[in-house]
Amino acid sequence: MRRNLGKKRKYLSPGQLTEIIRIYQEALSHTAEHSSSGHISVVHTDKLLYRQITVERPLRLRFELTEAALDRLAALTPVRRTDDPKSLLQAFRTQIGMKLKTGAAAIAALRRAAKSAGQHFPSGAAFEKAVRTAIGVRDERGELQQRSNKPEPDSELRKTYSLPLCEDSDRYFETNVLPHNPDAWIDHSRTRVGCAIPVSLFYREELDGPFEPLRNFARLKSDRTILKEPDPGAEASDPPKLLASPNLHSANNAVELPDAELNGSALTPCSGGDLVGRTGNWRLLPLNFGEAVTSLFVLRPVRGNGRALGEWLNSRRETGVFRHAQDLLETPVPIDLVTDPNVDDLLEEVQESRRALQIATEGMLPNVFTGNDITSNQIRTSLHFTAHEARLAQQMIRPFEDPVWQAESSYPFHVAALARRYRVCTHPAERKDGLLKLAEGTARTLGILALSDMISRHGFTRQLRKDFRTGATFGTWITLIERFMSDVETPQLQELAALLKNGVTRKLLSEVKDFRNDTHHAHGIRVSHEVNEAVAALEPLVVSALSSVNWLSGIPWNWVERCEYLDDSSFRTIGFQLHGSHPSWEPFEHLATYPLRPDRIYVENLSAGDPVDLWPLAIVSVCSECRTRELFLINQIRDRRVILRSLEEHSIEIPYPPHED
Repeated sequence: MRRNLGKKRKYLSPGQLTEIIRIYQEALSHTAEHSSSGHISVVHTDKLLYRQITVERPLRLRFELTEAALDRLAALTPVRRTDDPKSLLQAFRTQIGMKLKTGAAAIAALRRAAKSAGQHFPSGAAFEKAVRTAIGVRDERGELQQRSNKPEPDSELRKTYSLPLCEDSDRYFETNVLPHNPDAWIDHSRTRVGCAIPVSLFYREELDGPFEPLRNFARLKSDRTILKEPDPGAEASDPPKLLASPNLHSANNAVELPDAELNGSALTPCSGGDLVGRTGNWRLLPLNFGEAVTSLFVLRPVRGNGRALGEWLNSRRETGVFRHAQDLLETPVPIDLVTDPNVDDLLEEVQESRRALQIATEGMLPNVFTGNDITSNQIRTSLHFTAHEARLAQQMIRPFEDPVWQAESSYPFHVAALARRYRVCTHPAERKDGLLKLAEGTARTLGILALSDMISRHGFTRQLRKDFRTGATFGTWITLIERFMSDVETPQLQELAALLKNGVTRKLLSEVKDFRNDTHHAHGIRVSHEVNEAVAALEPLVVSALSSVNWLSGIPWNWVERCEYLDDSSFRTIGFQLHGSHPSWEPFEHLATYPLRPDRIYVENLSAGDPVDLWPLAIVSVCSECRTRELFLINQIRDRRVILRSLEEHSIEIPYPPHED
């Protein structure tokens, strides 16, 4: 365009216009909605049109005469044109502090004051209206002001709403405006029809399931608080608290916020339960947050508590800045996720952990020049200490960055110990062997959890026992995982649902198994560069498999050493948590409402179900060979006995009666 139309001044060459027409015709040839490429959408003209309605609310005033109001009266032309303006204003001054509910009473009081002073009080409806404006104070409970026997609109309360052209504006008004502002009305003379390209048209759904616009899940607060200095002589009140972007996530209560500056700006009130923020930066305020004002968008959830909605909005960083509230309210939202109470419960835990992590790290590694040191040597000494703290911090955050470190520090002991063995390996052949054992150990751990679920349903059937006649292999555990995925719809251990929902873990472990079989069956000695290449190919598969089962860090394996009776409904369980790679397991002591059998390993069921008993698939016992306590996992079933094996390749046998089919 040659003429400036704001941000629309973009010149399109004839060649570009031809290309646009070609793409458009190609899209029409495939479907009326989408082209085959998925990058082009053909939309109906109605989707680009909107209707802007203006909603008015009546002006309500109470009437007070203050020094500021007297100054406004002095500026009125009819007052300045009287014979003695100074004497008239002096007569009005006797009424300073006057507070009346109606304009008629206020006019009458001023007229009496003028008459008492022997001054002429200007007449006329225009002057009386000017007086009402000069001494009137907006008040929700004040006198309704009228013009031509109709409510006079308050320009400060005027709001506009942009609605899709196909949406019934009267129905929207009745549903979304009247319940909150019963005295409002639509000024149809201000209704406008316009054209815009909604941001939602550029959104490509990357999730399955239905979507609806944000307006169906939250109401945008549009009320405004005018931050004004109190009139002279009026009783001063505390200014409201200001919630801004820098303290959006740090303040837990409104009392922690700074006072808002009384500069005449109009800000939106917010309180606990509101969703506050802008593009990619939203927070659901705690219910006990208190009241504040903000220049940010404020949403009030109407479906659910808003936690999942806030998480979804925080992921929409690519949509850019919303120029209008309409753009925000048209944001597509996945219905199934933001209305699921279980998603909200899980997100509450995730978000609380985020905040705890932020608080814990807030004071770490401060700027060395902002301390109390005043000499160069003191700063150098502080810098040395800070550098040591930085190295410690690097070690602490490794489990968050590296899946192997995470497995070593928090996964069940069998996987954690294998993760450590791999991490400390230096020789390429050792690293390759460590990766293969780590992958098999992960499959073994998952297989035992899956096997315990299947046994709890149908017992240790002949078919299941058959898999262990010659000893469990990598392939055995893969087969058990596949059988579990095909036979079980709702697992006893809720976290195992991750195996059912996608086959990523099984696929990765199967690829590692196939890789091992192919390389182990190769003839000849492998040279070092070939081993390095094998490690480079194998490591991403194993690390990805570990990442896909990070939920293992959240289901502790507890070995119960003893269970003490307290009363009929209280028991104390004492034992060790079998997680992390350290051989000296961490002791625990829990109170429970049910007894647990001593010398058994239980997996905590975080979905509030009973803990899962892993006997006879996993036990803790003192090894007869090394005389130390070890974790043994099932390896073989032979002659009514279960043979279990530890990481040190030590074995132990326990009797187990066969299942009667």
